[in-house]
Amino acid sequence: MRLLGLLLCLVTAPQGVLSQVQLWEWGPGLVKPSQTLSVTCADHGVSITTSGYSWSWIRQPQGKGLEWMGCIYHNGNTYYSPSLKSRTSISRDTSKNQVSLQLRSVTTDETVVYYCARDTQ
Repeated sequence: MRLLGLLLCLVTAPQGVLSQVQLWEWGPGLVKPSQTLSVTCADHGVSITTSGYSWSWIRQPQGKGLEWMGCIYHNGNTYYSPSLKSRTSISRDTSKNQVSLQLRSVTTDETVVYYCARDTQ
């Protein structure tokens, strides 16, 4: 049975560049086709309830460009890529300052790099 790999990464910027951004991602590492992928991102720089910010999930297949999957705003409003909307959920845990991505019914084609990113409105 083939397993899907997931590369997790730490996204940082040098001190003084775009403030001090520190986002940590983690997840199971491997999920089987047809299962649900769950990945969490903790922001250690800004409260996820701070007005004017949003957190996006982006993925990049090997050798291809970035694909925006969806985002969640400081107030909990979510927006999704139309092509993934039926299989994607983005949520937040304000007590832990974390945002999470769930992607249902994953396929082997979705063995890609997943990123979380913070943006200002």
